[in-house]
Amino acid sequence: MKIIQYCQHVLGIGHLFRSLEICRALCDHEVILVTGGPRVATDLPEHVREVRLPDLQMNREFKGLFSSRKNAGLDQIKEERQKRLFGLFEREKPDVFLIELYPFGRKAFRFELDPVLQAVDDKRLPCGLVVCSVRDILVEKEDRDKHESRVVKTLNGYFNAVLVHADPQLANISETLDHFDLIAIPVDYTGYITPKPSPDAGKRIRKQWKIGENEILIIASAGGGNVGAPILESVLRAFGRLGMKSRCHLKVFTGPFLDQNDFDRLTKSAGNNVQVTRFTTDFLSYLAAADLSVSMGGYNTTMNILSTGVPALVWPFPQNREQRLRAGRLADMGALRVLEDEDLHPDRLAVIMDQWISRSTRPTVNINLNGAANTAKWVENQIKAQPLRHEGRRWLKKRPI
Repeated sequence: MKIIQYCQHVLGIGHLFRSLEICRALCDHEVILVTGGPRVATDLPEHVREVRLPDLQMNREFKGLFSSRKNAGLDQIKEERQKRLFGLFEREKPDVFLIELYPFGRKAFRFELDPVLQAVDDKRLPCGLVVCSVRDILVEKEDRDKHESRVVKTLNGYFNAVLVHADPQLANISETLDHFDLIAIPVDYTGYITPKPSPDAGKRIRKQWKIGENEILIIASAGGGNVGAPILESVLRAFGRLGMKSRCHLKVFTGPFLDQNDFDRLTKSAGNNVQVTRFTTDFLSYLAAADLSVSMGGYNTTMNILSTGVPALVWPFPQNREQRLRAGRLADMGALRVLEDEDLHPDRLAVIMDQWISRSTRPTVNINLNGAANTAKWVENQIKAQPLRHEGRRWLKKRPI
């Protein structure tokens, strides 16, 4: 089976790494991962081939696209991307087209997606199954009714199904989608997507950094880094005020996209037993080794916290409801503590960090974290039920949630 998986990470890295976990789970199939955002260090499995479209990124105000290429205008970049994506379908003839987030988000990329979807629907392009891959909580839009009407129209017109990478006991997508009942195609929950640490991951990291059994490892992180400077600055300042500082080690992962001036400032402020770096492909192992995590509250970081069971303090991104809603519910379950803006004062944060380091047990919650494997099984089951013959889009029976 051949799958084209489309993911555009235009600001952070969460969307990309969630898609990569799905790619890894589809290990018995040929996967073509279509990207086009800033380059991020990743380890692609042998069965996955990346096809990069010309670079496009979203500005920090979420108001428009831009390209890092200086020798081409935006319209030219868009035209190149559209032709490459369309041509990819003509050459590869995929069985499945798995689209991350669109049409719930990524409206700015409909210039290249809608022509492909229309051509698949018209049977001008071969593809048997078109599936939307979306996270648990949707970002609010200014004109919500208009936006949701467009989403539903696109789903019902061009897609076979929606896969929600969530456990409905924590978050149900209908809570942030008023027009949910108008969706006429199946909407299935896969569970949350997160990798699992190897059994010896924590011990390996602690041995690598010579951190003894009675010493404390704190991990501070900010996802992709575009908006993470405030929490990282607060952690660095609070670290010097910890009651048990002499036994503590702090590893700070700023994210690959943190502004260089912010990165330089953080690096200069790092004292003894503090290391500041941009990124690691082994982040989950660091969390498995840690006694405390202090971070922002993105989907991937939060699920990594649950996967490792590390005691965690989470500062949700203040500009949308997604991170706060998820983190708040997990806090109610005892899985983590939510940090408010006033908690970022170094003195106050140091007290909270000391309290959570001293917790005698690691939190556990009963949440489905097998989303990647379940996504792969779902796709495989659909193929087995009705083999694809490249005759255009197939219709699946709508099942109740």
